[in-house]
Amino acid sequence: MIAGIRRLAEPLLFATGPYVVLGQTRTPEIRALMRRLRPLDCGFDLIRIGAKGDGGYLVPNDLEGIEYCFSPGVNLIADFENQLADRQIHSFLADFSVDRPPIERPEFTFDKKYLGSSDEDRFITLSSWINMRLKGYRKDLLLQMDIEGSEYAVILSTPDEILDQFRIIIVEFHSLEKMFDPFVFSLISSTFAKLLNLFHVAHIHPNNFSGKFVRGDLVIPRNMEFTFINKKRVKSTKPQLEFPHPLDVDNVPKKTLVLPNCWFSG
Repeated sequence: MIAGIRRLAEPLLFATGPYVVLGQTRTPEIRALMRRLRPLDCGFDLIRIGAKGDGGYLVPNDLEGIEYCFSPGVNLIADFENQLADRQIHSFLADFSVDRPPIERPEFTFDKKYLGSSDEDRFITLSSWINMRLKGYRKDLLLQMDIEGSEYAVILSTPDEILDQFRIIIVEFHSLEKMFDPFVFSLISSTFAKLLNLFHVAHIHPNNFSGKFVRGDLVIPRNMEFTFINKKRVKSTKPQLEFPHPLDVDNVPKKTLVLPNCWFSG
């Protein structure tokens, strides 16, 4: 594993104090990942569900037949799930850091748990959560996940047959600027590769709260919201080349951060 990671890294950079920086991820490796993640027009218009700022997401207009959404990471916002409830979609919510959702509706079922890579104490896996709430259910599902960096471990630990049950997946990926670290790049690229086996990227929205990291002509927003659609739903694809989308809205009222060109052009 270490040898494999070193092949992704630039040569020794520098040593400072008690710390030694062994190298950085090679630029071609990062470019290759960006190419694989270029958003595609998959034949569905994008609609906005949720708040006009943080807590709102662009989703392919392919929700008909979806009855349930799994939504880990509640905090203080449930506008997305609230609007799904208006569409008769029931949401299962989970977050150990709060005692209840900020909105009470009969279409909400709340579990005081963190989503994680194993079942222990405060944590539950995505597989166990689905089995607990919808044992034997075989229809398409929706997943919306904002769990502050745990998304990588959750996705990598979830069997493909569970992921494949989701028609649409929306994930906020955190700390993307750390992909310049070869070890972290291995984790990030493996996570995306697992998803890309089953899904196309339909949209990417940078979170303007967190800013961006720049190395040369590579611009990496630190946190970005990705929307995926299951390949089983898609008949044709073409590149998405216009960003921001007209329905994109800044997460917070500060300087706008649009998706950098290196993520969708060239």
